[in-house]
Amino acid sequence: MIIYVLASVCAIAVVLIASGLFRWLRHGLDDAEPGGPSTSHAGAMLSALFLLSFAIAIVVPWSTADSARANTFTETQAITEAYWAAGQLPAPDAQRTRDALRGYTDLVRGPEWRLMRDRSRLSSDGWTRLDQIRRDVIALHPRNDDAKEARGTILNYLTEVSAARRQREVDARTTPPIGLLVITLITGTAVMLLPFMAGSRPRGTALVPVGLMAALLAAGAYLTIDISHVFSGALAVSPDAFTNLLGEMQRISGGG
Repeated sequence: MIIYVLASVCAIAVVLIASGLFRWLRHGLDDAEPGGPSTSHAGAMLSALFLLSFAIAIVVPWSTADSARANTFTETQAITEAYWAAGQLPAPDAQRTRDALRGYTDLVRGPEWRLMRDRSRLSSDGWTRLDQIRRDVIALHPRNDDAKEARGTILNYLTEVSAARRQREVDARTTPPIGLLVITLITGTAVMLLPFMAGSRPRGTALVPVGLMAALLAAGAYLTIDISHVFSGALAVSPDAFTNLLGEMQRISGGG
């Protein structure tokens, strides 16, 4: 961060030095008008910079949220297939494995999802349960080829669940760079206050477009902060995939 601050300070120093140098050389004309070339150039560049940072601050979280949402369906699909495969195990083992998968799903859609929303992390209990399911399946002693094949299938799908869970952990911690949000806020504020900094004093109906611009800029700047976390805010990924999975498990258990 200190490098960015130093770069900004150096840029301001270059402007001040250039202004003094050209004044000393008597090159050009004094520009003190609110609508003069200096203000027009600065306004155009500030607007462009704001739009660029705003676009990146919107697109990056949007893409991350879409990816995270798709990943939840990948994880639940793997759990579904493991749940189906567990039915090929002997009755006690099948019931125990299915109960464990159901318990893991219920944990994710409830306490773990709230933890991702509030603290941007996964629960250690979720990893413990998933690892325990894997150990229990590995410890099974299949009595026939069908049960042996089912155990191997379940382990393969548990590997997919684990991979999807790790990706969900990464998604929960992913946010746009703080510098990008800072630049968006600063440039948005600068664009909003530029007419006043340039010496303009809008009155009457001239305040209407200025006020409207300020309101929209503030809403846009807040939006970039609101959507910066995948599992909270306006673009929050919901646990719908896991909620639907519980219903699917009930249907499978009922022979539907």
